[in-house]
Amino acid sequence: MLKLSLSIIKSILKIRKPDTNKGTYGHALLIVGCKGKMGAAVVSARACLRSGVGLLTLSVPSKERTILQISIPEAMTIDRKNKEIDYPFFSAIGIGSGLGITKKTQDVLIQLLEEYEQPLVIDADALNIISLNKNLLNKIPKGTILTPHTKEFDRLFGDHISKEERIKSAVKKAKEMNCIIVLKGHKTVITNGTESFQNSTGNSGLAKGGSGDALTGMITAFLASKYTPFESAKLGVYLHGLAADYTLENQSMESMLITDVIENIGYSFKSCLRN
Repeated sequence: MLKLSLSIIKSILKIRKPDTNKGTYGHALLIVGCKGKMGAAVVSARACLRSGVGLLTLSVPSKERTILQISIPEAMTIDRKNKEIDYPFFSAIGIGSGLGITKKTQDVLIQLLEEYEQPLVIDADALNIISLNKNLLNKIPKGTILTPHTKEFDRLFGDHISKEERIKSAVKKAKEMNCIIVLKGHKTVITNGTESFQNSTGNSGLAKGGSGDALTGMITAFLASKYTPFESAKLGVYLHGLAADYTLENQSMESMLITDVIENIGYSFKSCLRN
């Protein structure tokens, strides 16, 4: 397994050209949040915007929209009850952060899988919905990025007795499904079934709620900005961890919040783009 290093990230990361506009960097849709979990939507959205997406729309419950309009004025919102959403219109779609597991959210995911043929970013409760409806695994578009932590991975693919066994299974499943699996944890593993990378950034300050929500937003931003799914996953994981490392300059691993990490995403970009 290869180490996900700075040189690899530098070979992927594109320098923004001066003659570009918001359309150049895509329009992302995040289907996130529910009553009591709108913080996950805020975190995912803020990380997405900090990662360079051109435009961002959030699909959220109507009664919760005010939270986002106040906390993230840069993003747009649509009512999740709207079943006439033109999913193919969006450059990239991420789903799952704070979504909840209800009949309504299951229906949203099923509709998305039926109507959107491009790679998705699937995390958190969207993964849990799939684990309860295993037939949905066959409907996941090719190139989709799945971002499970250990427990979510085991819910999807069965119990594993060790990290090594879980990694072996991730490689196998990624190849079978023609997708990208980001197996989150200490030294997160990114695999497409043929190539596998182990991340070299990050620290245990990320072992807190919200870290995965931020990663989902970041990966979705890169996918919307026309990076390939595998590139998007590698960039998201590396820069997410690097931002956490920069956060240690002003915080400890105990005191670090994911909102602190998001504010340091810019330092991650700058360090990777230096000559």
